Amino acid sequence: MDKIKAIITGSTGMVGKGVLLECLDNPSVSDVLVINRRPLGLQHPKLKEIIHGNFFDLSAVEPDLKGYNACFFCLGTSAFGMKEKAYHRITYELTLHVASTLTRLNPNLTFCYVSGQGTDSSEKGNVMWARVKGKTENALLALPFRGAYMFRPGYIHPLHGIKSSTALYNALYTVLKPLYPLMKSLFPNGVTTTQAMGKAMIAVAFRGTSKPMRIAAQLNPADINLLARQ
Repeated sequence: MDKIKAIITGSTGMVGKGVLLECLDNPSVSDVLVINRRPLGLQHPKLKEIIHGNFFDLSAVEPDLKGYNACFFCLGTSAFGMKEKAYHRITYELTLHVASTLTRLNPNLTFCYVSGQGTDSSEKGNVMWARVKGKTENALLALPFRGAYMFRPGYIHPLHGIKSSTALYNALYTVLKPLYPLMKSLFPNGVTTTQAMGKAMIAVAFRGTSKPMRIAAQLNPADINLLARQ
């Protein structure tokens, strides 16, 4: 692969914005398409933005989704306060609809999905969000992508002035900011950053990962941080 042409979903959120900034800054990424429900408010020579309200019906924008070789899927919602049916619709059904459309339009696509540490690959555990995330991961891995990688971060520290769209999370990050160096020292395998997430996604889109094949698809914070440094 000479250059990465990436589609990013969820770029108005904290993780997606971090991934987007890394893509715009990296000369190995030549084109970036973001699909949002509301305007991002950012302009860049290699950035194209589509405003689209219904991710369950992409037919109107399908022509614009062709010609890409990577998707960094950062779109998602917190399970806090949600019933399983509603969470399943957003986390599983919406993700699989978008992913299936993209792999049909771009057979050579690498797909990076922001999952979560503690995801339940068995789909049988007691924790609702972990079961649904596990089901989503398993379904994505069954699609005919060139490569599919499930990013399972723990605590993600925002850098470069990025903020969460959730006020409660922003308050938490403000409290934890001075403690982050200590957290990184004490729990190096449990924390990462928005910058590392973006760098790691670019890295696997280019060359995959050196992890053994059977577990290469699932990337924990230590894997993400290592890929970001390479």
